[in-house]
Amino acid sequence: MSAPRPITARATSEDGKKSVFTLIGELPNLITALIRDEIEQIKREAVVRLKSAGIGTGLIVGALVFLYFAAWVFVATVILGLSTVLPPWLSALIVAVLLLIIAVVLGLIGVSRVRKGVPPVPQEAVDSVKDDVKAFKGVGHYDR
Repeated sequence: MSAPRPITARATSEDGKKSVFTLIGELPNLITALIRDEIEQIKREAVVRLKSAGIGTGLIVGALVFLYFAAWVFVATVILGLSTVLPPWLSALIVAVLLLIIAVVLGLIGVSRVRKGVPPVPQEAVDSVKDDVKAFKGVGHYDR
């Protein structure tokens, strides 16, 4: 029989596994690194989403400027076309009422959409943090 091995303060055993005390000692550094990495992931995801949203918003504003001028040309054309069969003042009034109705309908639809709007949350990062919390608690699916 071989003699029992003495207890030593080695970081790893002969088979390459770390001791419990070494793992507990590394835990604060691992948690700090995990939190730091999660914050970096949130930052990267937010930058990508906001950059895309910013470019899209700029393009929409450019399109709206051209649409604004085109709309006035169209309104003038409709008024002039109606004035061939109606008095000009009545043609202008009809077009104005139609434009007002369209504006009210679009405004109401827009308000309802804004209320339903999704907040710009970095969902992947939030899910990752939730998975990390579950793994820390020892529940759920996680890599070992």
